[in-house]
Amino acid sequence: MRTHPHRHLTDSLTAVRNLGILAHVDAGKTTVTERILYATGTTHKRGEVHDGTTVTDFDSQERDRGITIFAAAVSCAWDGHRVNLIDTPGHVDFSDEVERSLRVLDGAVAVFDAVAGVEPQSESVWRRADRHGVPRIAFVNKLDRAGADLDTAVASIRERLHPAPLVVQLPIGAEGTFTGVVDLLRMRALVWADGADSPEEGPVPEAFGVEALRRRRLLEEAVADLHPAAMDEFCTRSTVSATTLTAALRDLTRTGEGLVVLCGSAYRNRGIEPLLDAVVAYLPSPLDVPAVRGTHGGVERERAADPQAPFAGLVFKVNATPTGRMTYLRVYAGTLEKGQAVTDVGTGRTERVARILRVRADRHAELDRAVAGDIVALIGPKSARAGATLCDPSAPLLLEPPAVADPVVSVAVEARRSSDTGRLVSALTRLVEEDPSLVVRTDPETGQTLLSGMGELHLEVAVEKVRRAHGLDVSVGRPRVSYRETVARGVSGLVYRHVKQDGGAGQFAHVVLDVEPLDTGTDGADGSAAAFVFRSAVVGGRVPQEYVRAVEAGCRDALAEGPLGGHPVTGLRVTLTDGATHAKDSSEMAFRAAGRLGLRAALRACVMRLLEPVVEVTATVPEDAVGGVLGDLAARRGRVTGSLTRGGTAVLTATVPLAELFGYATRLRSRTQGRGVFTTRPTGLAPAPSPARAAGVEAR
Repeated sequence: MRTHPHRHLTDSLTAVRNLGILAHVDAGKTTVTERILYATGTTHKRGEVHDGTTVTDFDSQERDRGITIFAAAVSCAWDGHRVNLIDTPGHVDFSDEVERSLRVLDGAVAVFDAVAGVEPQSESVWRRADRHGVPRIAFVNKLDRAGADLDTAVASIRERLHPAPLVVQLPIGAEGTFTGVVDLLRMRALVWADGADSPEEGPVPEAFGVEALRRRRLLEEAVADLHPAAMDEFCTRSTVSATTLTAALRDLTRTGEGLVVLCGSAYRNRGIEPLLDAVVAYLPSPLDVPAVRGTHGGVERERAADPQAPFAGLVFKVNATPTGRMTYLRVYAGTLEKGQAVTDVGTGRTERVARILRVRADRHAELDRAVAGDIVALIGPKSARAGATLCDPSAPLLLEPPAVADPVVSVAVEARRSSDTGRLVSALTRLVEEDPSLVVRTDPETGQTLLSGMGELHLEVAVEKVRRAHGLDVSVGRPRVSYRETVARGVSGLVYRHVKQDGGAGQFAHVVLDVEPLDTGTDGADGSAAAFVFRSAVVGGRVPQEYVRAVEAGCRDALAEGPLGGHPVTGLRVTLTDGATHAKDSSEMAFRAAGRLGLRAALRACVMRLLEPVVEVTATVPEDAVGGVLGDLAARRGRVTGSLTRGGTAVLTATVPLAELFGYATRLRSRTQGRGVFTTRPTGLAPAPSPARAAGVEAR
């Protein structure tokens, strides 16, 4: 039976570690988290991703797909320390979950595959952690796999991520014979027997003695180069003690100048206990990181991580559960008690905290209070969203929310049964509350409900969540593109007579219209680019001014549907050149009808051209992928307008039809191994590939 001598927990903030597990897809993040929970006695059975029995991948979709989709928080104890752990997604589509998690973490464990080394998404999350200044240690996982090599993985870290990886362990055995590690600080061996829950400690095996001494020397030299105290001791004694090394490694980790590297095999439960020891020894507590900064009344202020300070916390995740709305919170300062009223600083609303829960993925333990440094879940707040600051009402402080990336992919969603439309709107609203990187909007022209997100898998998961959680039958399709029609060659002198006599006062209006393309760059009255210009060239008062305004209104009515495909018409100038009135039957209504029907007849006689919306795409890709990306843009009818290369990265700018961009996010990632990103900016309209056609001929 396992015993846990380290599970006593102190209350000091110095004994708290808030960390995340970061990595590329399938590097073993969730398995590392499961083994940490098992090693700390939080769980009594090892969960497996392939069996769907993990604690942190508790959502049904995560278990079906075998990947982490939603960041999950768990709490455990090790060596007298409280460890609050967030298992983050590795797939690029869910990078916003990683961003929100990094905002509230004090440290992180970066997990690398011993065979693949640094992978594209490893690089992406590493850069995000750099932006947030999160101290990290590295764990090279899967050393039991064929082709696993610690030195190769470390070389890829040095080349692509960090100039000073500091390896503190030597593997005992390789691939299938990997059984343990040599701790290079204490020069002791830790060996895990098959099926054993904890390692046996002993002297360094004779076969590894020389190599262990050589690597210890390399570690001392590398640390001495980076740390003044270690350098002094190395110069004085020609060696560095384990105590000095530990203190130096802690300092280098917290400043980011060095990266402690450990190794193991999470699946075989080897290397987890030393990893936990390293988390406690090297990663910072809430007291070791700078005081949180916020604003109040336009003035920037600091608030220390002190339980006696006024309460301040940041919401980083919201989850709707069968038992109600759950709000995940990082407490930065003060103490939060059950039943306390707090203020959402952004909205000014008062929220009441009914319950405080110690988080363990989908299971929780109830608390009476949470103090500075804690990561907890709250029951009670009704409207606080991710990024909201909750504060003591008497001492408001607005904290900077996590950045939210702009969505890059959209799909059209609708309920298959019209009676479910209201429920779908409610479900989508809840979805956006939980995940701020999702955007729901209604296209004013097509009337479609569009769901936008970070990638096609992101949207697929979101739609499936609506289906499963709300029992809705939802259809998903490509968003329709809003085309326009314009005049390629106009007509002049088109005569239209509107005569209607059906008893009583009749309707009479006679107009003569010229229609021509609008010059590029013509401005409207408000200074913006004009889509339609109307002017009157009538002389001698043949058409009174009030009827001229009615003709203009009728022409604007006619612009709603063009002759090619019923699309709105843009980019034309209409001139009223002549007309006639009737003493009794002419009216504003008659001239408006004449303007509408007359312009429709004129457009049918014009040569019309179909226009499509185009966007400027800015793609940032590795230099070695430029050829494939340019070929793909050309296949999408893109026109490259610029190219810039810097530091192994190319920035490509191209103008691409919006209709051709569906699926581009996935294609770009596949061509760049997940390292390519792009942004879009609408730039206007351009002729569609079909040739200009005479609408009159088409109609016949």
